[in-house]
Amino acid sequence: MAGSVAASGFFPTPGSSPAALAKGLKNMSGELPETLSVRGMVAKPNTPPASMQVKARAQALPKVNGSKVNLKTTGSDKDETVPYTSSKTFYNQLPDWSMLLAAVTTIFLAAEKQWTMLDWKPKRPDMLVDTFGFGRIIQDGLVFRQNFLIRSYEIGADRTASIETLMNHLQETALNHVKTAGLLGDGFGATPEMSKRNLIWVVSKIQLLVEHYPSWEDMVQVDTWVASAGKNGMRRDWHIRDYNSGRTILKATSVWVMMNKTTRRLSKMPDEVRGEIGPHFNDRSAITEEQGEKLAKPRNKVVDPSTKQFIRKGLTPKWGDLDVNQHVNNVKYIGWILESAPISILEKHELASMTLDYRKECCRDSVLQSLTNVSGECADGGPDSAIQCDHLLQLESGADVVKAHTTWRPKRAHGEGNLGLFPVESA
Repeated sequence: MAGSVAASGFFPTPGSSPAALAKGLKNMSGELPETLSVRGMVAKPNTPPASMQVKARAQALPKVNGSKVNLKTTGSDKDETVPYTSSKTFYNQLPDWSMLLAAVTTIFLAAEKQWTMLDWKPKRPDMLVDTFGFGRIIQDGLVFRQNFLIRSYEIGADRTASIETLMNHLQETALNHVKTAGLLGDGFGATPEMSKRNLIWVVSKIQLLVEHYPSWEDMVQVDTWVASAGKNGMRRDWHIRDYNSGRTILKATSVWVMMNKTTRRLSKMPDEVRGEIGPHFNDRSAITEEQGEKLAKPRNKVVDPSTKQFIRKGLTPKWGDLDVNQHVNNVKYIGWILESAPISILEKHELASMTLDYRKECCRDSVLQSLTNVSGECADGGPDSAIQCDHLLQLESGADVVKAHTTWRPKRAHGEGNLGLFPVESA
């Protein structure tokens, strides 16, 4: 059987040449087997992809005498559909970026349309003044100026800013002045030389005159500067104006001394610290000596038997009342002082002036009481009378913390009704 197979040409005889091998491998139709190459090696049929087969059948037209002709099949009129599955490459697995781009463009155009419909334009030019509230130094580097917009949460029941709001503006500009001037060390308003010696600033006295109170959305402009106050003190003044009209809102002056942060004892001003702050001193005064003399000083004892006394006990600092030096913030004292003021005065009068003498710091565990003495015939809080009050904030142990004197004037009309934030119940 082997001889018949060899005779049929499927197996070469020894010594056959490649040409004879190819000739012997021809079948009866004169063609080579599909599984064999001309070198006699088994070759895998090179089958083109299905897509190429379909494309070849669709594009290759038969020729008759060298001319291409179209053939119409008698079968179904529908084209034969050949399934094709593309290989999973990185490019084929990418998302359709055109669809993503179209979606982003649609969102952008919709947002732009909404923004255009809102037609956002500042109603007043002062809304763009000092937008970020950083402030700047003016007048040859001796005055720091910063603008503030009165927010809705900074006003009271009479639609005007509270005294605490204005005092917070004073404190904020003082710290920003030190920072902008490049004098801010590691402490709360302390200079680098003060930080080296563990010294901090503490306020000793504040006097302020309030001419009028700003309303919601008013822009106020605060100027502040410093000057020398004796051998070991520093004076800081403020002048608050209405940004648009230039009208004076408040004038204030204060005296600051140094205290050791660890021992809590007052300290002399080192020459190195004086050398830091001395070039920034400005002899200008916000409150003149004549105005200062007219401001009554807090009295140690009540000498007029016709005065009425009001007391509020059990006042304790909260965690949010402390500053970074771990004592009660200066502005908090004002709120405590007014805690004992009679409601009839607060409803019909507004604070016109205040003098504060700070005697002792207040810490987290302190318990205080607030006393207010209202003078003579003005004690009834009549709407047309000016009122003077003496205040004392002291620890329950009896140590004085702050002494104050305030004057009050009848409230000026600021418009009727509320802000529309809360419903008004009808009778």
